[in-house]
Amino acid sequence: MKTVLAGVSLAALVGAAASADVTYSFSNQTWTGFNFSQAFAAGTLQGSLTGASINVTLNSSVSFTYADDCTLYVGPNPIALGGALQCGGFSNLNATQRYGWPNGASSAPGTTSIGTVNFTSAVNFSGTASDLTVWIGNGYGAAGTSGTFTGSITLIGVNQVPAPGALALLGLAGLAGRRRR
Repeated sequence: MKTVLAGVSLAALVGAAASADVTYSFSNQTWTGFNFSQAFAAGTLQGSLTGASINVTLNSSVSFTYADDCTLYVGPNPIALGGALQCGGFSNLNATQRYGWPNGASSAPGTTSIGTVNFTSAVNFSGTASDLTVWIGNGYGAAGTSGTFTGSITLIGVNQVPAPGALALLGLAGLAGRRRR
């Protein structure tokens, strides 16, 4: 019976890992112009990024940072121009693919940017492309700009690679359950 329960638990864990959407959330995060935070390190995502959804509120703005300047950028580490994808942001980071969010073109506090963008070409996070890093930040690069945002960005079509420690724990749980017989 315990073996069956362990098998069901493992199936549930694997099923959860295959959900193929990953969300990065933040609260009262302030980014100055062209300032980004690493959301997902290279090698921590797998699958094909086919789109992204945003649900953010601009809490405050300096020098006309808009809600839709909250930017998803996929590129190298360290961050550099010419990455694979830019979604959001007024200033051009010279990514291979560039998209704007569907709304949020205001610097008034309380402005929201909510919606989904489907990409023309998927960004592959498997194989040789696993060196891609996901960055979130302010894509308006004028001097003296900043924006404070609360919300989330969901990456559609990718999932997080389970940490090696989590897999080891799962293996130990299986051994412990087997040993008790």
